[in-house]
Amino acid sequence: MASSTRNHRCLLFCLLTTIMITSSYGQESEPTLLLKFRSSLENATSSSSLGNWNSLVPLCTGNNSNWNGLLCSNGKFYGLRLESMGLSGNLDVDTLSQLTNLLTISIMNNNFEGPFPNVKKIGGRLRGLFLSNNRFSGELPDDTFAGMKSIRRILMANNEFTGEIPTSLLGIPKLVELQIQNNKFNGTIPAFSQEDFKINAANNRLEGPIPSQLSSQSASSFAGNLEICGKPMPACATSKKKKKIPIVAIILASIGGLIILAIILFALFLVHKQRKKPTQYEKSSVKNLNEKPSVLREEKYTKSHHDKASKLYFVRRDREKFDLEDLLRAPAEVLGSGSFGSSYKADLPIGKPIVVRRFRQMSNMGKEDFHEHMRSLGKLSHPNVLPLVAFYYRREEKLLVTDFIDNGSLASHLHGVTRGLAYLYKELPTLTLPHGHLKSSNVLLDHKFEPLVADYALVPVINKDHAKQFMVAYKSPEYMQNERLTRKTDVWSLGILILELLTGR
Repeated sequence: MASSTRNHRCLLFCLLTTIMITSSYGQESEPTLLLKFRSSLENATSSSSLGNWNSLVPLCTGNNSNWNGLLCSNGKFYGLRLESMGLSGNLDVDTLSQLTNLLTISIMNNNFEGPFPNVKKIGGRLRGLFLSNNRFSGELPDDTFAGMKSIRRILMANNEFTGEIPTSLLGIPKLVELQIQNNKFNGTIPAFSQEDFKINAANNRLEGPIPSQLSSQSASSFAGNLEICGKPMPACATSKKKKKIPIVAIILASIGGLIILAIILFALFLVHKQRKKPTQYEKSSVKNLNEKPSVLREEKYTKSHHDKASKLYFVRRDREKFDLEDLLRAPAEVLGSGSFGSSYKADLPIGKPIVVRRFRQMSNMGKEDFHEHMRSLGKLSHPNVLPLVAFYYRREEKLLVTDFIDNGSLASHLHGVTRGLAYLYKELPTLTLPHGHLKSSNVLLDHKFEPLVADYALVPVINKDHAKQFMVAYKSPEYMQNERLTRKTDVWSLGILILELLTGR
């Protein structure tokens, strides 16, 4: 009995040892990763900066670093302090993300330039990020800091950042300090509510009232923003200006009423005219969908490959499910081909017809982020928003499945689009552009001629270069003049759509 127990213990010890060795096999060591990171920097190997980095020398001794620029505690490396070293080049975030003990990064007072580093890849463990006094530039997407729940201090002063302050900062519960002074941020200041939070937003292009949660901050934290108001800065609009507002509102309301009346009359005329015409679907020739998407044309799938790589993911529970093989075998009509891909109507043996959109330029997100974004779109439900039914992910291309709408696209009249757009703004508050590609052909009409907004919230997933070339939002005046997008850009797109309806062009 005792011998059997010893044998079991020995077997367990061997098994655990094997697991530990296997799990560590193939992982690069901290010195190797740090040297790889250094190779992406310029001026890093000089004697005055990181020239003493050597894989034969331990990173730390107690709380002291043997490598320049490292932070140590109890013999373990936990941070980078590469300040005032004349460094430049690319910040290799992919390599830094593999340093599991990395908690803080400081590259202040250097010569780094380009867009904001994608520090989200490092994960939620990061506690401090210090980028001040460099040459970083460009806009910060709203989700720049999404998932970074542990970060406490973010310093990015004295750069050339533009655009609005990312709202994802509001979702960082432990954030206590944010320094963004001496940049070119515009828009309003988000309502930060974190405990003991301090901000310095001086010398930007911010506007509007300061949130009441920040009224106890120092006035110097907001100085240099000419259009900002409210405590601790001077009070907002005077009462004299307020008295003029109702008169302006009455005039605008009158003009708006006339426009709406013209829209309704024009829409009724075009609806009557459209009923006499065959729809775009009736003009299309019937083809088999299996011949079109490159999903099957480019490579043959085994059964196991189909299970893992070719799965349709449904995001709604109120639709009858089918698999990719059913979809590809179904007779299909080619509905059209646009700047982002092709559209097909598929007649499934069960359920109602559906529409499949094939995209080849959705390369702006990884698989997990893409899945999460699609699941969030699947939760949307509104009478004037076309629901997403399912999606398919492949690195080279993606498929989005929606309901088939009998009356084609809204290319000539408008009704209810504003309600759908307002719903997207309400349900997708973290997106700068809840729609981003609003145009007449992206508003469909159901059997009651009720409009459904389609192709919404695709800006985060579309390849940026392709988006700038084809998406409506990137044709707006604010982007053409200042290369920035705001939440008002969709409103501009709606105005263009209304003009198109009124003029017929």
